[in-house]
Amino acid sequence: MCTLHIEEETHLAVMGSRRTRTPSPMMMLMSRPHNGELTLFDISWEDVLIPHMCSLLSLKDLFNLRSCSRTALRFAEAALERRQELQLSGNNTSNIEHAFKVMARCCRRLEHLHLARCKWLTDELLLPLLNNNKQRLSAVNLNECINITALSLQPIIVQCKELRVLKLSKCQWLTTGAVDALTLHQSKLVEFDISHCGAIGERCLIIFFRKLNKLTILSLANTPSVTDQVLIQIGNYCRELEHINLIGCASISDYGVHALTRSCPQLQSLMVQRCPLVTERVLAPLRGRLHIDRPSMGYNLPAMQHRLYLQV
Repeated sequence: MCTLHIEEETHLAVMGSRRTRTPSPMMMLMSRPHNGELTLFDISWEDVLIPHMCSLLSLKDLFNLRSCSRTALRFAEAALERRQELQLSGNNTSNIEHAFKVMARCCRRLEHLHLARCKWLTDELLLPLLNNNKQRLSAVNLNECINITALSLQPIIVQCKELRVLKLSKCQWLTTGAVDALTLHQSKLVEFDISHCGAIGERCLIIFFRKLNKLTILSLANTPSVTDQVLIQIGNYCRELEHINLIGCASISDYGVHALTRSCPQLQSLMVQRCPLVTERVLAPLRGRLHIDRPSMGYNLPAMQHRLYLQV
């Protein structure tokens, strides 16, 4: 009997020690550091937490987590370092620039940068972020960023060799010199937006579109220097164009639109509202083939007149 009792006690001791050494996953997550148990941050950051958990957290979540402890701070900054997209468009909350300085220091692998309508953004804040991510950036949106200058474009133009999307709508600081530099250093853009940029000349645009022949999406809305000659160059060199926005380009006429649409077989949409010289004479044959933002006025040309026009 004594031998039996000893064997039972030994068995229970072994089972108890196993439970101590191999706690359940829930115990691992809920245990506290001062008990010597594993915590959430003991799970592999590189293989598990950052790729699978951080993708579910917003920037606000990461900054809230960052303020919890020193370990949480290191974890949040490690997550920022591996982040591939930064979406702050329209975010003008108070003290956002202080958080941006942290992101500019930590983010090292950004591919998509969206900062449209960030009124607080300056060259001093933006340049460190661009310099730390220039090797990977493929999409940059600076629409309506009114407090930066062409200086911030320098690393984007010269060093972002993977750039595919660039949006600079309502950036009045965009100069002919900056566009000339773009022409020299960038040839892979597929989407380009310089709507409401009045400082760029016609000659500058003509040279630019001779080089940027991979464009599929182009916005030139309310750009005074867009003329029929510019449209002719776009048609001659940007044969892969699918969408073009010409709203408010008052200098273009039927002649330029016809030259453009005839040369771009992949064109899917044409936006020409507030273009008084563009009429149904050129738009009517295009309806049904592509989307036109301006409704038909019910004006139909005889078929013979269409054919005569298309032969011009």
